[in-house]
Amino acid sequence: MKALFGWVGLAAVLWVSPLAGAADLTGTWKGSFDLNGNTLPAVINLKVAGTDVTGTVEIPTGPPSEIREGKVDGDNVTFWMNSQYQGTTYKVVFKGKVAGDHIDFSFLTDNGSWGATLTVKRDVAAAAAAVPEPPKAIDLTGAWKGAFDANGTNMSVTFNLNSSANVVTGTLEGVGVTPIEIHDGKIDGNVVTFWLSADYQGQTYQVNYKGTVTANQIDFSFGTADGGWGTTVTVKK
Repeated sequence: MKALFGWVGLAAVLWVSPLAGAADLTGTWKGSFDLNGNTLPAVINLKVAGTDVTGTVEIPTGPPSEIREGKVDGDNVTFWMNSQYQGTTYKVVFKGKVAGDHIDFSFLTDNGSWGATLTVKRDVAAAAAAVPEPPKAIDLTGAWKGAFDANGTNMSVTFNLNSSANVVTGTLEGVGVTPIEIHDGKIDGNVVTFWLSADYQGQTYQVNYKGTVTANQIDFSFGTADGGWGTTVTVKK
């Protein structure tokens, strides 16, 4: 029975209330245990939802094993899992306790014929790799040029844009005698929005722009705030 863990899975998890100030133990933990004088490494992938524990454990002698009926109560962890040995399935029961930066386990077959201990610590490198970097804001700084049809007239325009983080400023040239200032410019992902004031036949209109950025191109749809007029334009750097 001492060779039982040819296909054993080892795992544990802890839930601690926010009042206790403990860290979330979801992630990857590593440790080792002794089997017949040999040290076997164990990689424990934990996932905690409330008081429920799920996950897998990897050791060199077999595929990942699944945690069954995992529960946490304060700093105590209990669960069981199946282990195959010489054609027989054994139920192995685990009890763990969190202590500082590690978790100490004792585990044994449900008939008490074999048992061992295991200590695991968080894999800091794996945890850092699992945290995605925040997406970088698109830099729209530069001159963007294009043309659109205005009542049968091909009108060339240039957007002189400056962007910092998710804020866009700048001017539009080509639709008036002087450059027109952009207002409330924002970038959200690959979408840029702003508005500007345009004079037409003695009237001043607010024109809203919404553009999708792809590589060195922006595809704008724009129109008056009252919806009375609108069109599209594609501009490139």
